[in-house]
Amino acid sequence: MTGFQALGSALDDALGRDPSVFLLGEDIADPGGGVFMVTRGLSTKYGKHRVRATPISEQAIMGAAIGAAVAGMRPVAEIMLMDFLAVCMDQLSNHAAKLRYMSGGQTTVPLTVRCAAGAGMQFGAQHSEMLEAWLTHIPGLKVVVPSNPADAKGLLTACIEDPDPCVIVEQSLLYFAPPQPVPVGRHYVPLGVAATVRPGRDITLISYGRQVHDAMAAAQQLAGEGVEAEVIDVRSLVPLDTETILGSVARTRHAVVIHEAVRRNGFGAELAAMISEELFDELAAPVGRVAGAETPIPYSKPLEDAFVPSADGIVAAVRSTLKRSRSRVVS
Repeated sequence: MTGFQALGSALDDALGRDPSVFLLGEDIADPGGGVFMVTRGLSTKYGKHRVRATPISEQAIMGAAIGAAVAGMRPVAEIMLMDFLAVCMDQLSNHAAKLRYMSGGQTTVPLTVRCAAGAGMQFGAQHSEMLEAWLTHIPGLKVVVPSNPADAKGLLTACIEDPDPCVIVEQSLLYFAPPQPVPVGRHYVPLGVAATVRPGRDITLISYGRQVHDAMAAAQQLAGEGVEAEVIDVRSLVPLDTETILGSVARTRHAVVIHEAVRRNGFGAELAAMISEELFDELAAPVGRVAGAETPIPYSKPLEDAFVPSADGIVAAVRSTLKRSRSRVVS
């Protein structure tokens, strides 16, 4: 399946198994099935009372979804693009994320929010951002970023079945990436479990979303230079699998964190700080970071490509990290 087919398969399975699940969002009903075709065929199969096309109002979508979740439903709300979370952040951060805490655990909010994100499709500055750091800073929210179709299906299933509000960040380019094997039927990838997608001994590359593929390409290039890089796909930002990340870096003693979002205050800063705090004595060099440029995302294709982290940029960061390690040993 492609990415959009895998996500649609997860929604189809959830709608078929659980009558409390319903979908809402702009343009998600047939014939279109959403801008990225994720929900194509679902309103025809389950009816427009369960796959509800909404007005163009993120506040209305989020508010209705939270109310339905509190009332016992399991809504899956599509906010078409991640940038538009800014319009409904009050409902998400001040209500969905805090109701369980403020009710002493009596009121759960089993809400799933889907949003497309990321550069690479020339959507321009207001339609291309990765804002996962906003969300991970809010206690009460769970946040996942899949890198492949199988994980997209499994993580979306886990979000829908979770009692707390979850946001799944779906990078736009992955919707139409080449098809990959995806389990048929219910497929569940637990939250809070990272994946080691390439073993290595010399340095750990830590990423999520489509930058995992850049990390893999960099690792392949580095292998030709005699450097064996381990690649960790974080997958779940909140909750975070600290055991897998720290276990890998403790062995390799070097780490580079990669993400598409702007470097300043990005989620990679949290990962780098955690690694430095927990493994200060084991690290042979400071944790490196590779991230998006400090600029709004350009519409121009050459400039947009320059904004996004690349495999070559990751290789350069690895070389710099290992060079600093050798310098430290010599001194």
